[in-house]
Amino acid sequence: MDGQPQRKGNLNLAVPTLTAAQRSNLAPLTARAYTAWRRRSLTLLAGQPFDLRREERLFVAQCAPQRGEWWLDAGTSTGFYADVLARAGCHVLAADLSPAMLAEAARQRPHPHIDWAVLNIEDSGLPDARFDGVTVGATLNETHDPARFLRATARVLRPGGQLWLMYLRRTAGPVQGVLGYPAAGGLSFPDPAWVARQLPGCILTHGLTTGAVRFERHVKTAPEPHMPS
Repeated sequence: MDGQPQRKGNLNLAVPTLTAAQRSNLAPLTARAYTAWRRRSLTLLAGQPFDLRREERLFVAQCAPQRGEWWLDAGTSTGFYADVLARAGCHVLAADLSPAMLAEAARQRPHPHIDWAVLNIEDSGLPDARFDGVTVGATLNETHDPARFLRATARVLRPGGQLWLMYLRRTAGPVQGVLGYPAAGGLSFPDPAWVARQLPGCILTHGLTTGAVRFERHVKTAPEPHMPS
């Protein structure tokens, strides 16, 4: 970002409505355990070996982040995508609702190109068209209002910018039904067609489904040029 970097700042003071899953992420114990879960989770959910190295290779191959670009890692948790981007030479605003997650991320993945920020993406106050790219790693499943969250990520993308999503798609299985109850997590499991409808200014260029896991790359279309009358 221009000027002084924002590090662990509270960029909006309004208290958002949180799902049970989001509230659990506020606990330091959850933050400390999250990285171990993240290393194994895609293998369990995809039904095949899918470690973080494979996820990184897929993301880099599809999005090709470039040195000097500005990216938003929305719902960074312990900073997996933020770290991949920073090592590629990008500047990253890594945002999360959980100070505990951000503290753990900063401890595990210190990098001068990452600014860690307590931030509600759904009501962030970030400028329109500010970022070259946005990454979202599973946060879409946990957020209270997925449609609003998606619109917010698209709003801060510049024309031609990239949105990378990793989320658990709807499978209509009984476990997902249980986890959708507020007391059991309040998670949502969107259908890819529904996701696309929430991003009217973006084009899906890449989609990969493996088990319950869905990866997508969207590109924000440039506005139509103004024609003089």
